[in-house]
Amino acid sequence: MATPETEEIWLTHARGRTAREVEKLVSGRRPGSLPDSPGEPTQQRHVLRFEVSGETLASFREALAQLQRDAGEHLDDDATLLLLARHVLGGLTDDGRASYQIALDVCEACQRTRQVADGELIDVSPSVIAMAHCDAQHLPSAHVGVVGRGSPARAAQDVPPAVRRAVLRRDRRRCRVPGCTHARFVDVHHVQSKAEGGNHDPENLVTLCGAHHRAIHEGTLMVMVSDGQAPVFEHADGTPYGAPPSSTSSLVQTRAFQALRNLGFGEGEARRALAGARRDLAGDVSVEQLLRYGLQQLTERDRQRAS
Repeated sequence: MATPETEEIWLTHARGRTAREVEKLVSGRRPGSLPDSPGEPTQQRHVLRFEVSGETLASFREALAQLQRDAGEHLDDDATLLLLARHVLGGLTDDGRASYQIALDVCEACQRTRQVADGELIDVSPSVIAMAHCDAQHLPSAHVGVVGRGSPARAAQDVPPAVRRAVLRRDRRRCRVPGCTHARFVDVHHVQSKAEGGNHDPENLVTLCGAHHRAIHEGTLMVMVSDGQAPVFEHADGTPYGAPPSSTSSLVQTRAFQALRNLGFGEGEARRALAGARRDLAGDVSVEQLLRYGLQQLTERDRQRAS
């Protein structure tokens, strides 16, 4: 959680505490937050712990290794377990219907998003609702304590079924990220988001697995499509996907992207601002420098539009 500006404050608060107490202290906080800052439920990490036999352990490790091979790259524990859960949940036999048959409860006022899990509501990150906005079925708005009259309205499919089937056929029902072979519980992603003027034209849609779809909305992966050409994927630092990225630069770019998104800027706006920063700022830059550059560019653009 500590940044150069907050490191001394965190060290002071951590001094004399046990590891468990420090874990609670940082839970639900973003890099740059202070110890007395309010926690964010969507940033809270959860621990899964099992006691299993040797046979189960060996089979589990083989399953994880297979998911890594299918993805064509190393995945962290979070992404690997997400794909494992999706494989168990399976997909739909009708390619025209969105894969999202999980239930997301979204507050209309604050956009807090919770996923229904075996009767319990669990807070999930903004990237989850962004993924669902790409490819989901929408239920009519429901209000606590209000019971609708008559027959309940049917869910509305976002991407037209015929378009979704065509996109999946074109992409062979598998993730388009080079080297990835995942083909179950795949999503249709809008390269240009609907909030920024994107539509359901097949040229604006690409098939992705859950791990790579989330990586795009979290800013660690980028995709571009132009003039009917095959989609081009890049790491957060702008290096072509498959080439070794700069781990430090990619992390800095990802954090700056997420910070701009948290300030209310769209994904496309944040990516364009950071692309400009990669072009104009020489050498290694910090998150603060990227944010300063991005805010300057985005606010100047807003002023020009207003005038």
